[in-house]
Amino acid sequence: MQTNHTSLQRRALLVLAVGVLALPLGARAADVELLNVSYDVARELYKNINPAFIAAWKKSTGETIAIKQSHGGSSKQARSVADGLEASVVTMNQANDIDMLAERGLVAPDWARKFPHHAAPFYSTMVFLVRKGNPRQIKDWSDLARPGIKVVIPNPKTAGNGRYTYLAAWGSVLKQGGSEAQARALVGKMFKNVPVLDGGGRAATTTFTQRQIGDALVTFENEVQLVRREFGDNFEVVYPSISILAEAPVAVVDKVVDRRGVRKQATAYLNFLYSDEGQTIAAQHFLRPRSEAVARKFAANYKPIALFTVDEVFGGWKQAQKKHFDDGGEFDKIYLPQ
Repeated sequence: MQTNHTSLQRRALLVLAVGVLALPLGARAADVELLNVSYDVARELYKNINPAFIAAWKKSTGETIAIKQSHGGSSKQARSVADGLEASVVTMNQANDIDMLAERGLVAPDWARKFPHHAAPFYSTMVFLVRKGNPRQIKDWSDLARPGIKVVIPNPKTAGNGRYTYLAAWGSVLKQGGSEAQARALVGKMFKNVPVLDGGGRAATTTFTQRQIGDALVTFENEVQLVRREFGDNFEVVYPSISILAEAPVAVVDKVVDRRGVRKQATAYLNFLYSDEGQTIAAQHFLRPRSEAVARKFAANYKPIALFTVDEVFGGWKQAQKKHFDDGGEFDKIYLPQ
């Protein structure tokens, strides 16, 4: 009986060992665990970034690190962190969301100076995804305001790409010599053409591509290119004559990393995004890298387009937020029943 009992113990230990080895890197017992709270359409990017960083960190330090991901509409994610979600780092798609966390004392007031390029390791812009052949002949922002056109855009109250889309359309009028009244009219007509106001960018993509709703989807350049890669010739990408520079800023959540003793690892994780390997992974996901060498290598991925910034046209994110997206602001006046 003793022999049988010993044999069973050994067999159980062997099964347990095999089970641990079968777990993916980062799911095994780790010395350190980080949580990256990020925006909706960055899921696939960080699924590739995380194992690359884990391997690099293990090689340089010998430490095993695990990284968990949380994704949703950028502003919704930021509010979750403010409400207690234990993020080690935030990797958002607009500075406004990180500014809110800084105001709550979770992130350093000077977070944008902690990393290069205003703490935005890569950027994108807003473009259109239309159905094969572009049957509605959608070419520029004004076409999205035409009667009968159905445009899929996520909610600017909860999603960064919804907010960038709104500002891109508004700014396109001002940059081409139009007035505030003309910008308001264009954006008002465009949002009246939105059949479903999804909470995040990935939900909007699903609405357009899988539910077959709408004539055009407006979202980040990297998202529409990935849709093209997945669905082949079913869709076409349309670049408007002008669009907005959409940065993807990052920050360490100070209160969390200091309490958990993981500041060194969290900082290294964000610095990895600026490395040649991190920049290459971003470029493979159609994000525009900061590295000139990587940008040249992937130049075929990016069509030249005139871009303007939130600072240039709207005086910065704080002013844009207050005027356009706070309760009772321009978006509410445009979209909500009066």
